[in-house]
Amino acid sequence: MSVGGLSKARLDRMHEVMAGYVERGDVPGLVTLVCRRGEACVDAIGAKALGGAPMQRDTIFRIASMTKPITAVAAMILVEECKLRLDEPVDRLLPELANRRVLRQLDAALDDTVPANRPITLRDLLTFRFGIGIAMAPPDTYPIQRAMSERRLGQGPPQPSVPPAPEEWIRRFGELPLMYQPGEKWMYHTGSDVLGVLIARASGQSFDAFVRERIFEPLGMKDTGFFVPPGKIDRLAASYDVNYETGALQLYDPAQGGQWSRPPAFPSGGAGLVSTVDDYLAFGQMMLNRGRHGNGRLLSRLSVETMTTDHLTPAQKAVSGLLPGYFDSHGWGFGVSVVTRREEVSAVPGKFGWDGGLGTSWYSDPGEEMVTILMTQRAWSSPSPPQVCRDFWTLAYQAIDD
Repeated sequence: MSVGGLSKARLDRMHEVMAGYVERGDVPGLVTLVCRRGEACVDAIGAKALGGAPMQRDTIFRIASMTKPITAVAAMILVEECKLRLDEPVDRLLPELANRRVLRQLDAALDDTVPANRPITLRDLLTFRFGIGIAMAPPDTYPIQRAMSERRLGQGPPQPSVPPAPEEWIRRFGELPLMYQPGEKWMYHTGSDVLGVLIARASGQSFDAFVRERIFEPLGMKDTGFFVPPGKIDRLAASYDVNYETGALQLYDPAQGGQWSRPPAFPSGGAGLVSTVDDYLAFGQMMLNRGRHGNGRLLSRLSVETMTTDHLTPAQKAVSGLLPGYFDSHGWGFGVSVVTRREEVSAVPGKFGWDGGLGTSWYSDPGEEMVTILMTQRAWSSPSPPQVCRDFWTLAYQAIDD
């Protein structure tokens, strides 16, 4: 048994199962990381692109919604500095979001609205309860979806080349009504993009500069950012999604000349970052250590504990969710999912983290002193986690040998 209490034979089982996904062509390649009590076990399998160079430990991936926890940490840094306050209306720094109107119902015309019952707060943005987000319906099902798409505000997979610069983005966003009253319902994604604009205004510097200076540099996350510079582009994996008619993988974004090969106009707090397993381990370990890291402290213990507490009420859970039943055993903190009830081997109450829809996953588990990270370059085809994720989570926990 290793120092981290992980079985080598059982980690070999993980390798065999994960290699099977590559051999069957489900994913071109992947990197797994299981770190327990500070001992990291990393496995790189397959290729960075179909027919391409071998996958490496330092391969760079588009981490999509694994950006959200980092954005939430950035906001909490400013809360600790009293530049932001959890329950203060955001109107002071985001006047574009003052005096909101709210659709009478989700399928209503954009001018069929009522006044918002109250202002939007930072807490609303962090918990995705500020009244608008990705509607879980086919594109253009509702007028509000169409309006968001026309304004290039994001209702689909990450596309860094599409949204306008932050000041224009928030101006366009302010033209639209909310889908629900603030605090009424958990709605995915958009709160993190608004947070990026708020963080920039509160800090007095661009969002990308703030997270680089206050999070990435202190944690040594040297390969994490909103684009990949030319000198590292050969380490960026190609990104694939699935052709729904044929079931075959198709290229979503190449490395050379792709959307992440140049700085975006809008550094998305919801889905914009690229990273590596070791970079994200530094972040996941900091969260596991309740804000501490090798060079000091990023957040107070109390802030991390607040972030990783379930903030949704039973009434909010009853009308919310990415997929049916999700909130029966999970809650939502600030930018992270939190396991609230044990339903399977890997669902340990208190475990927290989040996934990226372009093929990545991270969770930290205080009870088992463990960080698990999976990075693939195949996009999820639905909000329900793909089997490669489910198997990775099971395999990580079955490897515990104490």
